[in-house]
Amino acid sequence: MSKPRYEIVAACIVRDHQVLAVQRGYGGYRGWWEFPGGKIEPGETHEEALARELFEELDATISVQEYLMTVDYEYPEFFLRMNCYLCSLDSSFTLNEHQDARWLGLDNLYSVKWLGADADVLKALEPKLTNPC
Repeated sequence: MSKPRYEIVAACIVRDHQVLAVQRGYGGYRGWWEFPGGKIEPGETHEEALARELFEELDATISVQEYLMTVDYEYPEFFLRMNCYLCSLDSSFTLNEHQDARWLGLDNLYSVKWLGADADVLKALEPKLTNPC
């Protein structure tokens, strides 16, 4: 039996040389850290999906700055294509689905237990934390 495939968007929200990481509060990967985001609905652009997902997950509004990278990652249960964008936060946020959030800089970027696909983004993100957008 073939594994399901999902395509999602993720927001790498950079502020003051730090990126926002959120900790999953549900499911099989509860307790792991990730970039906020989620599935793209039919007919949505990546930017529209990011705005909707961030509003649903964090009651937050964002501005999409630029495309960062796409990660293809195989988890034991499914295949994931994650389209990552550098974003800025235009409002405060509230944790609706996640159990914790942290602003991480170069000194502690690897201090949390990142999900596999998200961990693959960290090296590309490092220069943006030295010279944020």
